[in-house]
Parts: sequence; C-alpha cells; structure tokens
Amino acid sequence: KAVVSTQSTGGWALDQVVLNNEMTKYTKDDITSPPPEGGFVHGLYLDGAGWDRRNSRLVEPPPKVLFTPLPVVRIFAENTTPVNDGKVYECPIYKKPRRTDLTYIASVNLRHGAVNEEKWVMRGVALLCDIK
Repeated sequence: KAVVSTQSTGGWALDQVVLNNEMTKYTKDDITSPPPEGGFVHGLYLDGAGWDRRNSRLVEPPPKVLFTPLPVVRIFAENTTPVNDGKVYECPIYKKPRRTDLTYIASVNLRHGAVNEEKWVMRGVALLCDIK
C-alpha cells in the first residue's frame, strides 16, 4: 500500500520503483510511531556474521554465537536504483533456517568493512525471520 500511494502521488512509474533499506540503531521498544515513508521491520537474525551496532555494519561473529539479532530495519521505496559503492552486501532474507526458493523473501543492503562482499557471500551470510 505504501509503495502504491507514494508512486501515485509522486508520479513514479511502478516498474522503476525499487525497495531500499536503512539500518537503524533502534530496538523494537524504541519505536513509537511509523516512519514518514516505508515501514519498520524487526525480529531478523543474522546467520554467519555479527553486527556492529555502533558503526551499523557486518563484522565477524563472536565465538560460539550462531545467530545475531539485528536492530530495526527501515524499508522504503525509491524511484532510483541504489548505488553500490563496494561496501554493501546484498543480504538475502529467508523465513526459516532451511534456505530454499520457497522460504526466500527479499534482500536488504548491509554495509561491511571487508575488502569486498565475496567474504560474506562465501560464508553464506543471510537474515532469518525464524531461527527454530
């Protein structure tokens, strides 16, 4: 609904609209009202990486930690394609730990400090909605 109302008021062509995301430093309890555009998503877990809350980026996971909770993500529509400066990993989101095309939801862009995103691709880093 948000994408349709935004594109209809702004004169956007729906086939040129892409979803983008912004990583916040908020927890679910910090959010008191919806964002002006898009929506907040919470309850995602990183599999295969850790999360640096201070710098909002992927890091090495702590020892013996399988899943890292992610802060709230703001997802919104844009009329332009986001620019990848090489420090962004396009991270897939799955419903369950068993990753198949049936459990794939979408992808979000996560910043990282690695030389390139191949490090995270080779590790199979993904976001999960349910870790059971």
